[in-house]
Amino acid sequence: MGLDDKIKNAAEDIAGKAKEAAGKVTGNEKLEAEGKADQVKADAKKAGENVKDAFKN
Repeated sequence: MGLDDKIKNAAEDIAGKAKEAAGKVTGNEKLEAEGKADQVKADAKKAGENVKDAFKN
């Protein structure tokens, strides 16, 4: 996995956690759900990159 991809995925995960937390604090269920979805998307990208890395080695 390239360093750029790792940074982008980490940033997306952090942003998702922030959205989720903001949604919880404000009682905004939509924002909370968006944050969780962003985290799932980042995790899926990380998993895909790990598979690519496994085949490269």
